[in-house]
Amino acid sequence: MSESLGKTIVVDNRPGASGNIAAEMAAKAPPDGYTLFIAGSGNFAINPSLFSKIPYDPVRDFAPIALLATAPYLLAVHPSVQATSVKELIALAKAKPGALNYGAVTGNGAHLAMELFNTAAGIKMVHIPYKGAVLATNDVLSGAIQATMASTPGAMPHVKMGKLRALGISSAKRATGLPDLPTLAETLPGFEATVWYGIAAPTGTPRPIIQRLNSEIAAVVKNPALRERLIAADYEPAVGTPEEFGAFIKTEIVKWGRAVKISGARAD
Repeated sequence: MSESLGKTIVVDNRPGASGNIAAEMAAKAPPDGYTLFIAGSGNFAINPSLFSKIPYDPVRDFAPIALLATAPYLLAVHPSVQATSVKELIALAKAKPGALNYGAVTGNGAHLAMELFNTAAGIKMVHIPYKGAVLATNDVLSGAIQATMASTPGAMPHVKMGKLRALGISSAKRATGLPDLPTLAETLPGFEATVWYGIAAPTGTPRPIIQRLNSEIAAVVKNPALRERLIAADYEPAVGTPEEFGAFIKTEIVKWGRAVKISGARAD
């Protein structure tokens, strides 16, 4: 985009408060097209329900530009678990209520996705809270806990080494880079819970600027070299119109809000 727009693009990392600090700064920036925000499933869809109050409204304070990419979570178990498919895991959990557990950081996407899975499957695998996703994965690798809903890039190396057994991914369709791995939706129709990233601007940004940026982003994401890199990292490129991204955000806020309520998680 720097080349096509003839502008230098500076990445300004503002960590803290699960992305709320960066989102507040972007929401209050001048709506002139020079400050854009990397919106994600965490700061736009989960945080409004996870926190009692956040300093921005993802719908009111931002103008959606484009969805960039989505990525599934991977449902995986320790090889000792007597289940080689999603259907078998559900049957095992129903046969042994409360005997299976999973690890996840409280309130993060993996935790909430697993709670949506529990609800959809009519089971109750017990949540074991961790301070970091790597710690949770390590305990599944050791057999201390039975399952995890992990990031696909982080978990697949362990799957390939035989240290984890992959049962399915949480996207609606099979991943381009993992065509042999079934989706959870193939067992639980309609199930979908993904990590996603998009670009938004402060509300009030002129429509011609939004349209121009959408076109430029689409051109970049369609670049074969970038698409190859995204797919290799288990992301699905997904550029659409600003209106489609806006509708998607609203749907995701409802979905993850329900997941937060089911989990009982709070960040404050």
